[in-house]
Amino acid sequence: MQASTLLTGTLWAALVGALVGLMVGSFLNVLVHRLPRMLESQWARDMADWQAQQGGADATALPLPSPHEAATYNLARPGSACPACGHALRWYENIPVLSFVGLRGRCSACGQRISWRYPAVEISTAALFAWCLWRWGLTPTGWMWCGFSAALLSLALIDWDTQYLPDDLTLPLLWAGLVCSALGWNPWVPLQASLWGAVGGYLSLWTVYQLFKLATGKEGMGHGDFKLLAALGAWLGWPALLFLVMLASLSGAVVGLGLRFAGRMQAGQPMPFGPYLAAAGLLALLLGPQAWWPAVQ
Repeated sequence: MQASTLLTGTLWAALVGALVGLMVGSFLNVLVHRLPRMLESQWARDMADWQAQQGGADATALPLPSPHEAATYNLARPGSACPACGHALRWYENIPVLSFVGLRGRCSACGQRISWRYPAVEISTAALFAWCLWRWGLTPTGWMWCGFSAALLSLALIDWDTQYLPDDLTLPLLWAGLVCSALGWNPWVPLQASLWGAVGGYLSLWTVYQLFKLATGKEGMGHGDFKLLAALGAWLGWPALLFLVMLASLSGAVVGLGLRFAGRMQAGQPMPFGPYLAAAGLLALLLGPQAWWPAVQ
């Protein structure tokens, strides 16, 4: 009876995770699309302000949004719409996965195909949330790993699309890892291991960056990669760093060679490293610390 009750509890937690994950995945689609554009708009305004202060004549030539557009374009407004025709989605056209299936993958107004990535992100988030809550239940530990998964999925997609790893995501992820260890919500990683994981993660890629720049005069990676590995170190502890870097480097090399052979990437074309770091972090979560931290049994 006790085993049956335990199984029912874990299945219920997984179901809750899947349902919440579908809704969070729908929001992640908005986040991945809008956050880079919001950042670019802010950068353009900052550059225009700087040029105006310097008396530059080109300030008005920057592609700045109007004050009204800047005020109304955020993660909440305007509402979701078809990118092809601007058709505002009705509530029943915005239900995760089900709307995509019901619409047969096309806009109801113009018939334009809807990207398969929207339901893929929703299903992936639902699967990750279900796994986290099945593993740890409806506990702070379970929910914190759900947040970890959502952040990594968002960062991977944003970096793949734009080669940005926004501080708005990497820095909160870093601090959340340290706080969770301090509160005892991360039984794998004590605070000391979390702290040195963050320090080691940042300094390791920063050192590689500096050596590469010294040898070639070029920048081999962005500073966002340092912060992302620091965040992963804070969540997974310093013993995971070698595992993460080796797995990310190997998978990145394999994908890069595949893209080269497929003619989708040219020699010397920059390739984001963040998606592979994020994928390595998610795999480390799924495998558990026994895969990369022998001290944990």
